[in-house]
Amino acid sequence: MNMNPAGWRPTTPEAAADDMPGTVTGNRGLMLEEKLIFEIGGKDTCGVDLPEPASIPSSRLGGLERSEEIGLPGLSEPETVRHYTRLSRQNYAIDCGIFPLGSCTMKHNPRLNEKVARMPGFADVHPLQPQNTVQGALAVIEELAHWLVTLTGMHGVAMSPKAGAHGELCGILCIRAALEARGEPREVILVPESAHGTNPATAAFAGYRVEAIPAAADGRIDTQALLARLGPDVAGVMITNPNTCGLFERDLKVISDAVHEAGGYVYCDGANFNAIVGRVRPGDLGVDAMHINLHKTFSTPHGGGGPGSGPVVLSEALMPYAPIPSVVRDGDGTLRLVEEEGAAADGTASFGRMSAFHGQMGMFTRALAYIMSHGADGLRQVSGDAVLNANYMLRKLEDVLEAPFASSGPCMHEALFADGGFAKGVSTLDVAKALIDEGFHPMTMYFPLVVHGAMLIEPTESESKATLDEFITALRSIAERARDGDPSLSQAPVFAPRRRVDEAQAARKPRLAWSAPEA
Repeated sequence: MNMNPAGWRPTTPEAAADDMPGTVTGNRGLMLEEKLIFEIGGKDTCGVDLPEPASIPSSRLGGLERSEEIGLPGLSEPETVRHYTRLSRQNYAIDCGIFPLGSCTMKHNPRLNEKVARMPGFADVHPLQPQNTVQGALAVIEELAHWLVTLTGMHGVAMSPKAGAHGELCGILCIRAALEARGEPREVILVPESAHGTNPATAAFAGYRVEAIPAAADGRIDTQALLARLGPDVAGVMITNPNTCGLFERDLKVISDAVHEAGGYVYCDGANFNAIVGRVRPGDLGVDAMHINLHKTFSTPHGGGGPGSGPVVLSEALMPYAPIPSVVRDGDGTLRLVEEEGAAADGTASFGRMSAFHGQMGMFTRALAYIMSHGADGLRQVSGDAVLNANYMLRKLEDVLEAPFASSGPCMHEALFADGGFAKGVSTLDVAKALIDEGFHPMTMYFPLVVHGAMLIEPTESESKATLDEFITALRSIAERARDGDPSLSQAPVFAPRRRVDEAQAARKPRLAWSAPEA
């Protein structure tokens, strides 16, 4: 039965042009203009009934007790709920639409992962519990470690690093410990220009002198330049693979063999492992250490569900120096943590500790749930689909956006564009802001630094062809406006809750504290 024989449907507000008068309230339709909590709250309002506090002798505070009101706002319960609900509606998230940030891997986070992570036996576990009461949690760490080693073809894994850069530091400290054990105080870490920016920062933080290796014309490492620089002072290299230009470093095995021949070690930035998981094992390429961002490769986008986690897989040469604690299984099947007092007896020469406890339990459970629910064939399809989507994006846009490495072969999980071809006065920033008006979160801008006006897009394997086509249609339209020099691009976004800020003022003179307006 047809419930709407007239065929009437509500129209979209496309006719509400700029010449329409504004509203008295500042609200637009049902998208409400939200004031600061200081502006809607009052000092005489409170959402809960609290008992009158007992008087505290001033002597207990050493004369530091408050002498005047500090102006915290009070709201009723409905006002509080509505305030934060309205704010949440202004937040764009991966659950709202495509989040094409390159180098961030903002892909769908399966709810199965969240269900597993919230099981009381995992969510409520405490790192100081007796180990005989957390055998199941330790078994999760052991099982996840097994699969990370299997997927990478490495010898072992340090599970405690908390994020990617933390993992980089772990790997470099392992290299330092191994060199010190050999009595070789080498001083230099080589870092290609196409590496993540945290790589040179990590090497410098660990006390090494960083030397840059240039990129070749095709966006990959200048292999000959790297090989020519190897010598007795080089402790190792840090290579991001796939690199920040979205390309696979095809010479990594040649480089690894040469670095080993020169007495150094190879660190691989595995932040982009999601592009090759199930297809390439870094251990087969001669890698000695590599961090894996569990929060990128195995779901949980940045900021989505908790902290990051950056376990580091290690070669047989570096594994003895891995940080503690680590999980081992005794002959009777009992799992236990190796700590400082038992490290020597367990045959390790650990450089020390990266964190107080054994790592991010919540991320371990999510990652293991992701791995086991996908299986070997599923993980292989994940990386294949991520690469397929990025190449679809690259080929659909390369005729309207400069694609500096489009002729270097298929890209991996990211499509890289540049601002060449834009009319004078139009910038990458204008294009990104115009995407907001079209309802899309912008791509990563001005990264990698080796490409002028870079736009790095990572569609991930999560998005459908229909979603990709919508994004491509919007970006093509904006790119054509940029090539034609459309002056309205400099005003974008015009439909967002807030207009464009002065980026320089916001960075150099931020106003982060609210102050009451003068009466």
